[in-house]
Amino acid sequence: MIWHILIVGILLPQTLAHPGFFTSIGQMTDLIHTEKDLVTSLKDYIKAEEDKLEQIKKWADKLDRLTSTATKDPEGFVGHPVNAFKLMKRLNTEWSELENLVLKDMSDGFISNLTIQRQYFPNDEDQVGAAKALLRLQDTYNLDTDTISKGNLPGVKHKSFLTAEDCFELGKVAYTEADYYHTELWMGQALRQLDEGEVATVDKVSVLDYLSYAVYQQGDLDKALLLTKKLLELDPEHQRANGNLKYFEYIMAKEKDANKSASGDQSDQESTPRRKGIAVDYLPERQKYEMLCRGEGIKMTPRRQKKLFCRYHDGNRNPKFILAPAKQEDEWDKPRIIRFHDIISDAEIEIVKDLAKPRLSRATVHDPETGKLTTAQYRVSKSAWLSGYENPVVSRINMRIQDLTGLDVSTAEELQVANYGVGGQYEPHFDFARKDEPDAFKELGTGNRIATWLFYMSDVSAGGATVFPEVGASVWPKKGTAVFWYNLFASGEGDYSTRHAACPVLVGNKWVSNKWLHERGQEFRRPCTLSELE
Repeated sequence: MIWHILIVGILLPQTLAHPGFFTSIGQMTDLIHTEKDLVTSLKDYIKAEEDKLEQIKKWADKLDRLTSTATKDPEGFVGHPVNAFKLMKRLNTEWSELENLVLKDMSDGFISNLTIQRQYFPNDEDQVGAAKALLRLQDTYNLDTDTISKGNLPGVKHKSFLTAEDCFELGKVAYTEADYYHTELWMGQALRQLDEGEVATVDKVSVLDYLSYAVYQQGDLDKALLLTKKLLELDPEHQRANGNLKYFEYIMAKEKDANKSASGDQSDQESTPRRKGIAVDYLPERQKYEMLCRGEGIKMTPRRQKKLFCRYHDGNRNPKFILAPAKQEDEWDKPRIIRFHDIISDAEIEIVKDLAKPRLSRATVHDPETGKLTTAQYRVSKSAWLSGYENPVVSRINMRIQDLTGLDVSTAEELQVANYGVGGQYEPHFDFARKDEPDAFKELGTGNRIATWLFYMSDVSAGGATVFPEVGASVWPKKGTAVFWYNLFASGEGDYSTRHAACPVLVGNKWVSNKWLHERGQEFRRPCTLSELE
């Protein structure tokens, strides 16, 4: 039927190549400076155009006065030989000069600068990625569209608002992903802002077009019909809406007839979309994970809390820490998660960040099928790897980890520095390789990842916790601290309770660096036990 064709006729935008700016707040700051440079260039262009117009205006005023006098007595005016000479000179020479001035293009400098800078601009996929991040933050932190649109987020320093066009664009991004739930939310928000009188380039007809279809896809036929009628009140000739109206009325008539007839064929209703329940999620612990991100996690019993302590740690009588022991705090008992306070200085943090920034690239994960590194939508960040030999600070940090953990870092992976982007996250995962991934670290030849050391190199205004869904633990970022845990039991078996995630960054900029320590070299530092789960 033609109605089926009309209802899906909304065009989808195309996306281009992906630079990945949205995956790193650190690199996005460079765009601020780029835009500032363009604004300066634009102002220079405006000034040049104003100067040019001022010259033309002065010329016009002068000629206006002159011609006003001359036209009162043309013969008497040109009877003066000086006036006659100047008239010839103006028309032969000076008007040509004015013509050249009018035709002079003052935009060359601005256009040239814009062309150079454009190669560093984000592209369509960056814009879509940032939009999806907003939708992810909305779900994870239970935010309504009005809260986000008005910029009422916790910890914000620079409040910002979403226009009706912005809300419309977010709805379109959700639509292209067949995410009709978020399409309805954001098209509804755009419509409310337009109803409140906001002046916008987007019109209610376009918003209602998407909104009615999104509502229909979620099974609310009555509301879809109502919205379509509202659209046709604004634009009676709207082709798709007229087709949809007939289609909706046809479906509703069929449903009415089917309800009247006890023997009605149930297949008659199959063309009507059913209201969708909770979509099948690839992440089984999604609800628990998001609750922990919001700080709604499992509260440890007082009895267990009493077993958690703060202490000074000398690294098993390590000479470096006898006089200045490290401050250690128990964050969780099983698995044992320890936080070290004031363990990396601000100066060291800045050096590590400066080393990493030029090499930041989209963070990767191990593909269990191929054993190779690949990018993934569930990890939104950029990372870089730093070797100990390239800077004394990195070498010193590596040795500090060895001294405090008692583990050999010579077989560890390089220090990985990560910066999270808009809504940056790393969904629940294991750091160690499971039994169904025997070749995950085969190329390294150092065995499995026995332990993880994670530095927090920035405070985060809101969000960004490290959470452990299996046990309900939440560890919040604090600049200058580090957390440590074992991924494997002493027997070499994986500790599945260490499955963890980096929650989306709601507000702020999150920098971390981590060291994955491997089994090889630890044979005498952490001897194997006979019990599988010890």
